[in-house]
Amino acid sequence: MTSDRRAWLLFAGWFLTGACYLLALLTVLSVGLFVLPVAVAGTLALATRRDTGRGLPGLLSGASLPLFLLAYLNRHGPGTYCTSSATADSCTEGLLDPWLLLAVGLLVLAAGPALFLRTRRRRVNGSTASPTA
Repeated sequence: MTSDRRAWLLFAGWFLTGACYLLALLTVLSVGLFVLPVAVAGTLALATRRDTGRGLPGLLSGASLPLFLLAYLNRHGPGTYCTSSATADSCTEGLLDPWLLLAVGLLVLAAGPALFLRTRRRRVNGSTASPTA
């Protein structure tokens, strides 16, 4: 497996692990305790690999997935949102601003690959430079 492909696979592994960690934190009172062992298992599996630090910025980007889910679930907020059917009316209160969640999610999503490419470029430039005496 080429080094470049391996680095992107490590990034993807850390991406999923980061998504699990934030999902566990946001849902700690419901399913978060069941998601946390998945995140810990992912961390253990990735941390025991050689050169795993190269894909670590994926952990940051992975935090964007739960933020996108929150933005979608609050897409009618903030404020009261009512629906009606033939048999009943129902109103819910949206507490979070979906646009803010979407903006933060996009920022976090973009930060991971930017950091990954920056450290990768620095590593390539550092390894090809000739040592000075």
